[in-house]
Amino acid sequence: MDATPPVPRLPRTIDEAGLRHALPMAAAVEALRAALRDGPDPEADPPRTIVPVEHGQLLLMPAHRSRYAGVKVATVAPDNPAAGLPRIQGQYLLFDAATLTPVALLDGIALTTVRTSAVSALAADLLAVAGAGRLVVFGTGPQARGHLEALRAVRPLTHVTVVGRTSARVERFVAAARRVTGLTVEAGDPSAVATADLVACCTTARTPLFDGALLPPHATVTAVGSHERGSREVDGATVLGSTVVVESRAAAAREAGDLIPELESGRLAPEALVTLADLAAGAASADPDRPRLFKSVGMAWEDLAVAGAAYEAV
Repeated sequence: MDATPPVPRLPRTIDEAGLRHALPMAAAVEALRAALRDGPDPEADPPRTIVPVEHGQLLLMPAHRSRYAGVKVATVAPDNPAAGLPRIQGQYLLFDAATLTPVALLDGIALTTVRTSAVSALAADLLAVAGAGRLVVFGTGPQARGHLEALRAVRPLTHVTVVGRTSARVERFVAAARRVTGLTVEAGDPSAVATADLVACCTTARTPLFDGALLPPHATVTAVGSHERGSREVDGATVLGSTVVVESRAAAAREAGDLIPELESGRLAPEALVTLADLAAGAASADPDRPRLFKSVGMAWEDLAVAGAAYEAV
């Protein structure tokens, strides 16, 4: 008699609380560092699939590495906030690489928040001056909160300036950040970048947030707000005056709205872009006499690295 086939186990569910408990921010940064060291070149990642739908976009981001495969399915609905719903929603399905058996279903938005903040912190750890203590954060949403947490994990922050469009949201962010971190946190304006060690751009801005000519030579800027050609958080002065670091040259040329005008005009040569992988491996370095800009578009290998580490830690 044939043996009864085994009943497949349901994937483990990991919600936001479970993810954050299993993978503190410092551990997420190290998971990404290990992925850069041990995994395939990020240039080999499949491109993000963007499908326009009536009320927004469907996004698909698949990836495969030695132990796991995975795919994130996310939606972007610009009108949702007016209805009290998140602008971005989604789930991440993690598979065992050897059998392609689903092993975990993760909150895709919590995963995105953690991995985006963690990859910025990894870049800052590789780029920022050792004593970086003054941070300017543009934005008051989940990514702004995540970046404050992540950058505290890699640098000795002492002072945080928050810049946002809505004073009430800025005030709430400042109060919460003071309570959680114990740091000096205050509201400010874009000119605060003139005295910043670190600048985190965490917005959906379509036009630059500050004048790049104000940046001190030692400053490190992370810009993570979008993966769209028409969006910009930093200006040409920032791009052309900085060492520019990206996750992947190909992904940046497709999706990095902050860089595309300079790339397509020829003012910025593609080969001038430093990759995060080369930086982590010591194969490239930043010019210590000018600012450093890390432009992230978010990549599938990052989601997979964080999802796999969280699954193993639960």
